[in-house]
Order: sequence, then structure tokens, then C-alpha cells
Amino acid sequence: MKKNFIPLLVVGTALLVTACDQKAGDNGSAPAPVVNKADAIAVVNGKYIAKTTFDNMEKEIAERSQGQAIPKEKLLEELIQRELLVQDALQKQLDKSPEVVERLDEAKKAILTQAEVQNFMKANPVTDAEIKAEYDSKVGGNNNTEYKARHILVKTEAEAKKLIAELDKGADFAKLANKNSLDGKEAQNGGDLGWFVANQMVEPFSKAVIALEKGKYTKTPVQTQFGWHVILREDSRAQTPPPLEAVKEQLMPFLQRKKVQDMLENLRKTAKVEILMPVKDEAAKPAEAPKPVTEEVVIEEEIKDKDGKTVAKEVDVEEVTEEKAPVAEEKKPEAAKPATEKKK
Repeated sequence: MKKNFIPLLVVGTALLVTACDQKAGDNGSAPAPVVNKADAIAVVNGKYIAKTTFDNMEKEIAERSQGQAIPKEKLLEELIQRELLVQDALQKQLDKSPEVVERLDEAKKAILTQAEVQNFMKANPVTDAEIKAEYDSKVGGNNNTEYKARHILVKTEAEAKKLIAELDKGADFAKLANKNSLDGKEAQNGGDLGWFVANQMVEPFSKAVIALEKGKYTKTPVQTQFGWHVILREDSRAQTPPPLEAVKEQLMPFLQRKKVQDMLENLRKTAKVEILMPVKDEAAKPAEAPKPVTEEVVIEEEIKDKDGKTVAKEVDVEEVTEEKAPVAEEKKPEAAKPATEKKK
């Protein structure tokens, strides 16, 4: 039977691990562990392939292919073929070429990075108390009230005050939103935002909605990073949040990322870092002279219960500075979509 290379999903990872094992010890680090015959699954030209290498590959493929099974004999043949390639490359001293040495070093750094994060999470696991606090903040607790509101988004406070004056004279809120709002989607339906819980909006917006009475609109403009808002609270209703156990697995990744981010920020604060060559993304040159404009990019992630229903959202607001055309050509900002609180 003709044997061909198998298009596995973990070619890169497994091959990098193998290559790094060959180089271990060259720079003073611990040498690669010696594989005994009793712990091996195969031997290629006197070089043993560990059973753990096979097990790790099988596990990684199962995770990346979402449980799709690959015959064990094909996995073993893949490892044998890789070992043959590594041995041939070493015989040709390819491991000493500057390009390969650099790539092996980068592979080692990537593996160490992953190991450091895993080690940190093992030493600092997410606790039940932290999960409960996140649940109360994002899903339960005071988030058992939903609000229905409309809004009009404009660029300046003066424009917002002018609209409020028109509302005071009896103007229709929906018509004003359709005519004046910069929020493209809501400007087509009278500024309607539908139903949402308070923490799905940026903080100034949510506080204003909570403070309003049913059927009332803001008498003073509300400023957010998107612009100036005039807000109408149409209704509110109580809701029963899903139980903690139903969303616990959804909350866990958010808390893990927060812990890792805090750890990285602490490392950064205590490190001596000097940028020798500042980097900057090149933006396309507009017809008119551009000027730096700082935008906030909103990245949303949903938290769902076991039935797939969205019960809350996580959002990161990142500041991005780039070259843009004058204000008249700026993209209309999206405002106050159902998104969670602003995180820094």
C-alpha cells in the first residue's frame, strides 16, 4: 500500500516541538528527556518516538478537529515520516543554517509563552467567588430589569439641545431621530434600540436610561464616546436571569483572560522596555490633508445560556489612532448598541 503524507491539522505544532527537542541544551537550557524503549511507540533508525508524543498529537487533533477521529495507524505513520525528515535535515546540518536557527528560536518562544500562561492559570485558577461576582455584574444581580428606549445621536451638545427644545414644543421623537440621528441603523426606525439590560450600554447612557421615568426623555444631552445623545425611555420590565450554573462555562473564559491580562500589565510595568523603531500602520492618503482622529473600536463577545440564548455581552473598547479625512467624510459612529459596559 502506498503511504502518503497525511494533511493533519497539527503539522506545525508537532513539528516545531520535535525540532525544538533536537536543539534543546544548545543554549544552556535543560536537554530533551531521554526516551526509553519501554516508553516508546516506535523506533526510527535507533531514535525512539515516545508514547506521550503520540498521545499529545492524538489529543490535539481531536480538539482542533472537533472530535473527528483519525485512524491511529495513520497518526503513527505521520510521526514516523516526520522523524525521518528531522533525521535527514539534521544529517544535512540544516539546523545550523541562520534561517532555521531563527525559526527554531521563535518556535521555542511560542511554546514557552503558552507554557507560562498555562502555569499562571494553574497557580491562579478562577474561583467560585469570582464567577459569582461576574455573574452578578453581567447577568444576575441588578440586571433583572430590561429597558426599552430610543435615542438620537448628534455630533455636538448644541445640536442635542436644539432637539430637546423641539421635543419640549411637542415634536415627535421618532421623526426627529429619522431626520437627525447619526446612528445609521436606528435612524431608519426612529432611534429604536429595542429591549436591553443596563450593562449592555456604555455607562453614561445606561445611567441616563435608569434615571428616566417611563415616557420621559433626557432634558440635558448625554455624552458618550460616540457623541451626544437625546434619550427617550419608553418602557421597562422585570426579567428572570438564567441560573448561575447555566452560564458558568461562558463566564470562565472572560475571567481567565482578565487574569492573564492583569498579569501581563504587571510584567509590563516592572520591565524596562525601549522602543528602538516606532511602528505605525500606513493609512491610505485621502484627497484632502488628513488629521489624526482617535476612535474607539468596540469588540463584543456574547454570553449564552445552555439553550443558546444570549443573556449578556462582554465588550472591549479599544482606542485606535489613524489617519482620517476631514470630519465631513468621517464614518458615522455607531452608538449605544446592545453592548456591555465599557472596560478599560
